Amino acid sequence: MMGPMTHGVSFPADAEGRRSTTRAGRTIVAEALRPVDPVGALGAEQDTAWRTGYVLHFRRLVEAGVASPEAWLSIAEAGLDAVRRTLIVTDDDDRDEPLDSLTSAPATRTLRTHEVVGTAEPQVDLVIPYRGRELHGADLRAQLDEWVARGVMEPSAAAAVREVIGHPEWLALPGRTVAVLGAGAEMGPLAALLRWGATVAAVDLPREALWQRVARTARAGAGRLLVPVDAAPSGDGAGEGTWGADLLAEVPEVADWLGSLEGRLVLGNYLYADGGTHVRVAAAADVLATRVTGVRQDTALAFLATPTDAFAVPHEAVEHSTRAYRERSGTAKLVGRPLRWATRGRLLHRAYPPAADPGISDAIVPVQGPNYALAKRIQRWRASVARRDGQLVSFHVAPSTRTLSVVKNRALAAAFAGAHRFGVEVFEPDTANTLMAALLVHDLSTDVPRHEHPWQDEAYAAVHGGLWRAAYEPRSALGLAAALGYASART
Repeated sequence: MMGPMTHGVSFPADAEGRRSTTRAGRTIVAEALRPVDPVGALGAEQDTAWRTGYVLHFRRLVEAGVASPEAWLSIAEAGLDAVRRTLIVTDDDDRDEPLDSLTSAPATRTLRTHEVVGTAEPQVDLVIPYRGRELHGADLRAQLDEWVARGVMEPSAAAAVREVIGHPEWLALPGRTVAVLGAGAEMGPLAALLRWGATVAAVDLPREALWQRVARTARAGAGRLLVPVDAAPSGDGAGEGTWGADLLAEVPEVADWLGSLEGRLVLGNYLYADGGTHVRVAAAADVLATRVTGVRQDTALAFLATPTDAFAVPHEAVEHSTRAYRERSGTAKLVGRPLRWATRGRLLHRAYPPAADPGISDAIVPVQGPNYALAKRIQRWRASVARRDGQLVSFHVAPSTRTLSVVKNRALAAAFAGAHRFGVEVFEPDTANTLMAALLVHDLSTDVPRHEHPWQDEAYAAVHGGLWRAAYEPRSALGLAAALGYASART
């Protein structure tokens, strides 16, 4: 979701009127670290090369939190508080208000509900498209086993999907309404849920082409699509400017609309935007979640985390990676030694110390930038705090996927094209979004395990594509993967 830089949720302006994403990001990360790592906080706030140096500080947020559950939650709470104190809301007259003002601000318009009902019969079995095949039943179970054996997903993810295979009656999520923020997102669950017969409340910008595509998906499915509208659209298509809402400027309006819907509400954040706008929509969605939960306390939250981030991972993943490093081919060993020597250890080094428990998987891709990292970290902080407070949270690491937002970046596209050479699988969107929708269904239909430490909640049922269990530390192989990807693209 995009929006003008000076309207709605935004960054504060300095004396010259500049709204710096760097200043805000540096402040938020420093404030998040301060309660448990004052030295790290000082390093973050004094970093003069934030757009490249941010990687170290985002890793440190994880390292400092692993010490204890209390440390992890202190970082999450301080980070969310810093977001609320740093970002602001700007109106059409360029007047700034605190971000927290949106938790009680009145709506300026009333959104009504338009419904699109699918025409197909619901899918009665879990079917996941994969490499030109439609996997279900025994074939899907076999593929899950193969993914686990290769280290593409954690065993808990495969176990959760197997439960869904055995309970196809879960797929329609009876009695629930899933609100999808970012209805047009390629990684969102909208299409899968509608195929399964679920009720989906869709939120995205009022863009005609987007809503025409979403409406076609709904009519071809078996569920109910609920859309916020300002005026009744003509026919069953999306009239220009009539469907949708701009979350950056309309948190109260969207909150009131969601609060009026029937069924137990699930608020799923699948928003993406370029640059600083991603942080803005992440902050807006977080305020929305707070406001909706205040009215409907049984609201569940859902998030998809990116694997290109820093995570604490279980010792079993460390052992898998260590074994892969030890058993790598003779050619890999022959090539790797001079490369490590020539680059002073920067290329093709092992991912973890063999005894690490937990390990730290640092797969942050610098080219994605600090705004992307911060937007995704806000979601992780909210998931941890909400779970601590007893709220139902579905949180899963999703695999790297060839979405349009990724492949338009030539460097990332090339790295993804060469990733398989280093034990990492990059998924197609239809496979990834269906698989992650199945994990959402599982979490909403069963008792999600509670773990001793919040990092274990993040690692539960992760589908990281192999980044956690590959032989090499991801960034030490990224450049070579990109070079091989470029080469394969030219042949």
